[in-house]
This record gives sequence, structure tokens and C-alpha cells, in this order.
Amino acid sequence: MMHEDVCFTIISNIGEATANFYEAIECCKNGDFETAEKAKIAGEEASLVAHKSHAELIKKMANGEPIEMNLLLVHAEDQLMNAEMMKMLTEQIMHLYKEIHYLKLK
Repeated sequence: MMHEDVCFTIISNIGEATANFYEAIECCKNGDFETAEKAKIAGEEASLVAHKSHAELIKKMANGEPIEMNLLLVHAEDQLMNAEMMKMLTEQIMHLYKEIHYLKLK
């Protein structure tokens, strides 16, 4: 896979992951925890595809293959890092929405 193809694989999958994480939060906000969990899992799966592509680049670099740093790769890395933060925050926000929901039921 060409360097640019790997970057676009990362960007597209991590964009999907981020959208799924946001959907999970919105579903929790509306009390739909089952759909929220499915969206979170879908986000994790898309994120895994992006991380595997990222690992390809790291392996190439570790094997001495030159990896050109350019704006596309920087963008892919940035999106990857932001999605990781989004994933962690999604898990925390989902937990909080569940707590609020169950406290309101008492």
C-alpha cells in the first residue's frame, strides 16, 4: 500500500470512528444505551482498522524504509490522536449519562 493510501485509510476510518463515538454520546443523552453501546463498539472497530494502518507505517520506518513526513501524514496522525481522546471521553460521558439516568429513576 502506498504511503498516501495508508494515510487516507487512517483518515477515513478514524473519521468513521469519531462519528460513531459522537453518536454513542448522543444516544446516551437520549437514554438509548443499547444503541450507544453498539455505536461505541463500531467506533472501536473502525479505530482498530486505522491503528493497524498506522502500525504498517511504523513497521516500515522501523525496517529502515524512509517515510516522508508531509501534511497528509501529520493530518492522519492528528486525527488518530484526537479520536483516541474522543474514545476515552466517550466512555466517561456514557458512564455519566447512565449514572444520571439511573439516579433519576430512584
